Amino acid sequence: MRAIEPTDSGLLDLDGFQVGYEVFGSPASPALLLLSTWQIVHSRIWKMQVPFLARHFQVVTFDPPGNGLGERTTDPAAFTYERTVRQAVGVLDHLGIQRSTVAGFSRGCDFAILLTATEPERVERLILIGNGVSRSGWQPQPDAGFWDRRATYAGWEKRNAHYFLEHYDDWLAFFFSQIFPEPHSTKLIEDASGWARETTPEILVSTVPNPELLPRLPAAEAIEHIRCPVLLLHGDDDRCDPIGASYDLATTGPDWELVVLEGCGHGALARHPVQVNREIARFLDLPNPQRRTWTRAMARPRRALFISSPIGLGHVQRDLAIARELRGLVPDLQIDWLAQPPVTGVLERAGETIHPLSSQLASESTHWEASAGEHRLHCFHAFREMDEILLANFMVFLDVVRETPYDLWIGDEAWEVDYYLHENPELKTAPYIFMTDFLGWLPIDDDPNSREAFLTADYNTEMIEHIERFPSVRDRALYFGEYDDLVPGTFGPGLPDIRDWAREHVEAVGYVVPFDPADYVDTGTIRERLGYEPEQPLVVAAVGGTAVGRHLLDKIASAWPLIRRERPDARCVVVAGPRIDPASIPTQPGLEVRPYIHNLYEHLAVADLGIVQGGLGTTMELAVNRRPFLYFPLRDHCEQVFHVAHRLDHYRAGQRLDYDTTTPESLAAAAITTLSSDTSSYRQHEAGAARRAATLIAEVLQR
Repeated sequence: MRAIEPTDSGLLDLDGFQVGYEVFGSPASPALLLLSTWQIVHSRIWKMQVPFLARHFQVVTFDPPGNGLGERTTDPAAFTYERTVRQAVGVLDHLGIQRSTVAGFSRGCDFAILLTATEPERVERLILIGNGVSRSGWQPQPDAGFWDRRATYAGWEKRNAHYFLEHYDDWLAFFFSQIFPEPHSTKLIEDASGWARETTPEILVSTVPNPELLPRLPAAEAIEHIRCPVLLLHGDDDRCDPIGASYDLATTGPDWELVVLEGCGHGALARHPVQVNREIARFLDLPNPQRRTWTRAMARPRRALFISSPIGLGHVQRDLAIARELRGLVPDLQIDWLAQPPVTGVLERAGETIHPLSSQLASESTHWEASAGEHRLHCFHAFREMDEILLANFMVFLDVVRETPYDLWIGDEAWEVDYYLHENPELKTAPYIFMTDFLGWLPIDDDPNSREAFLTADYNTEMIEHIERFPSVRDRALYFGEYDDLVPGTFGPGLPDIRDWAREHVEAVGYVVPFDPADYVDTGTIRERLGYEPEQPLVVAAVGGTAVGRHLLDKIASAWPLIRRERPDARCVVVAGPRIDPASIPTQPGLEVRPYIHNLYEHLAVADLGIVQGGLGTTMELAVNRRPFLYFPLRDHCEQVFHVAHRLDHYRAGQRLDYDTTTPESLAAAAITTLSSDTSSYRQHEAGAARRAATLIAEVLQR
């Protein structure tokens, strides 16, 4: 799923070939054209910029022939620089855009300079990232050795027609390792390699510049024709287009500004998007609010920003419990919430204040649902594929904290905030609390040499390096549980033991539930208040706030007649959640379907049996209240399969079932056996975790 979808897109026949374009943002906003680059990738190379810029501009991306939306052809005439520039202008003409800011990356800088030089009245400002053009010529320069067959190919000798055609995957692996030389760039290399496979090596061979493809206008003359302000962004570890070319252009005049990105490679727009976006925003005078106010420091109320993860509803319930305790400790504290559906619905019912920029957040839960199959969600892969959504949401966070001087930031599994603050620690302007209920990505594949095992270890390594290099980013890190709730073992080969590392870097506060278990000991009274018969066997089935659990609900509905045949007096309440149509689940005698139940934990607390997914929130609410329950971890969901299951085993709570091997008949048999079963062996939960968490947070706030 993309962080933002285009408002318009299409294909155009321009200058003899078909090109594609996409438009984002409002046509009432100033225009910004993001040019294509070499056909080894396409316009999705701008994915980390588009969502942020589209909040301020009408952003246009386009793909000329060769990749992306452009037609596939090996005709070298399709790839002349002048034709590409004419096609870019043709897209603007088609959209009725007379003047725009223009941005180019890598070879796109050549196109951007040529466009600005030949169509100066169309360009407001010019942005060049990873530029290779200097007064000495366009880039890349024709290379006679490109066509020579070699006995061996080492390093950049692989930039060779024969190597492209015969060893394409090897070329891509080498090339993108040079584009993204920074450690922990696996996702970017995979993305770019995937885009490269949307074209062919034959096409790429046709795009390699020769005198016929390069502009007739000399580069030095084109540079002299540019009169608009120019921003150059260039990494000093650029192994594709070394920074010398940008140093050369920066001397052109006072309107040419060079920002050096130290320690960065060629693909800074993707590898270091926060800084690139901030430099673009500064250059383009963003943001530019209509009205600004300033309140003197001592007149400001205490204010905290609470970022609550939208993946499931368990986060927001515990966050509300902590917020209530925190207000008790700091009575004058105002809390704003940065959140998105379905969390915002719970917050609104609780009377909380939701920051208006929450509406600008890209939907994380929709992405997770789109990544799911039948009772299956590979959460690690889903998380990796959410990179542009996380970046887009972090840019919203930056706007929020820029506008309001918060005294404290609190993030419950706000992974985007945590990651990008560690990548850009200078952006931290307030004390920051990080909270989580699991630590460490674990591979589902049990082969220690698998690609997944390598990737999870790489992500864990980066997290560990972040925290050890910049310990001051997190003023406090809280773990919701006990250290023994953490899975045994290491973060990966050669990495620390998870529990040992946690004892040094996070504070275990116990598991936070939004209630006091002592209030639910008298189940008869609670049942009467909730409208249930005191003695009627009650089954509550729930699958959380996403649509992933639809198939489990179908299986429960199929098993219900078999359960009711044995227990004809039983009643089943199925909670579909906000994203599953209740009408899609057939009604049956004794079974009712509700779209939503406020404070579902109360109903679970008096159930004789819970049937749920393997999410931590719901299963722990059942465990804490000592209720019998069956739970089904989502297949390939490492948190549910490993972290949650280990914690429940530690609590000696619940019975784990496998969705794939459970039939309606075996589910009914397990339900009948478990219904009203003895739960005295459950480990006792230590109450007061919300208070302990709030106390630790208040200490930071009141320092």
